[in-house]
Amino acid sequence: MPDKQIPFLFDIPSVEELTEKIKNLLEQNFTDILVEGETSNVNQSRNGHYYFTLKDSNASLPCVIWRSTAQRLGINLTDGQQIVVGGDIQVYAPHGRYQMIVNLVQQAGIGKLQQAFEKLKAKLKEEGLFEDDHKQALPKFPESIGVVTSSTGAAFQDIRSTLEKRWPLAEIKLYHASVQGVNAAPEIVEGINYFSNHKNVDVIIIGRGGGSLEDLWPFNEESVARAVFHCEVPLISAVGHEVDFSISDFVADARAATPTQAAIVAAPDINEIRYMVEDYTKKLEMNTTGAIELYKDKVANMAKSHALLAVKQKMEAARSRISTLDEKLKYRTDSLIRNRKEHLTELFHSLDKQNPNEPLEKGFARVWQDGKWIREANVFEQESTFDLEWKDKRVTLKK
Repeated sequence: MPDKQIPFLFDIPSVEELTEKIKNLLEQNFTDILVEGETSNVNQSRNGHYYFTLKDSNASLPCVIWRSTAQRLGINLTDGQQIVVGGDIQVYAPHGRYQMIVNLVQQAGIGKLQQAFEKLKAKLKEEGLFEDDHKQALPKFPESIGVVTSSTGAAFQDIRSTLEKRWPLAEIKLYHASVQGVNAAPEIVEGINYFSNHKNVDVIIIGRGGGSLEDLWPFNEESVARAVFHCEVPLISAVGHEVDFSISDFVADARAATPTQAAIVAAPDINEIRYMVEDYTKKLEMNTTGAIELYKDKVANMAKSHALLAVKQKMEAARSRISTLDEKLKYRTDSLIRNRKEHLTELFHSLDKQNPNEPLEKGFARVWQDGKWIREANVFEQESTFDLEWKDKRVTLKK
């Protein structure tokens, strides 16, 4: 009212006093609140503090995340993220503005996914899909192993390389399936059903590397869980890392922490089998020799026994027969051991021939290109980068 005088009042507050009242009102009533919005104007200072704006279509809220909080949360904020933040409203009096001091950050929708996970987990557990009675035993010596995962992902490369080292006798059959996105769950189900219906493998591995809850979600779909449950071939679920669990992990016949661990669970180590055969061979030789010596001692003691003096003549007559039988026993035992040794030698030769690393032990090198073992010159691309692998090292050569 420019043409009037402001009435003189003793209780007119100063700017500082009014701001202090607003500060107390907001900071006392807006603590531990949650708000959802989109990040914008994200800026991380040299000190590690985050300054950004949380906005929606009609409003915006200045926010701050102190460095210690950012380190604890392990976040990496960028513009355009849809997030839920928790914290307290703070009024910065010198500028007369309010902002939110954030102490919690979560991707929008995570809570709903976690609720859906727990709900489905409880439902399937109630139906008995997690019970051990339904789980199939894994084969000890699989001849063929099926893998349902992405053909371009690191998970398949880890599984294949581990199996080639541990159990090169097994054939690896890959059924490509997306492991992330809207098409992932149906494709994973198709892969499981393919191997289950054809029964052309002894064990199946499904999985992928680690990721966020959204990334791993296809393995939490009910359709995948039921396909795993009804699979007629033993199945190993290997989704994520040690701390990641999916619904398929609970339903599967076995769970592995990583794809590499799944390969270890699926197949034995060929070197351990070789050592076991050698150990059994030595035990057979020792037991056979010990039995022969034992019976020799028994026969000798019987011949010296005072109770048998009356039949000494009969014993003398039978001595030559015992000697003959002893020679026959020794001959047959030696022949048995020799035949067993020859058979085991043939088995070792067969194993060595099928061991892809045997040439490396002899000093040869193996050529790899684009992740494939190049066995013939006509498939080698001369203008492309390739790797040379010796038994103790692998190097990359660039053209």
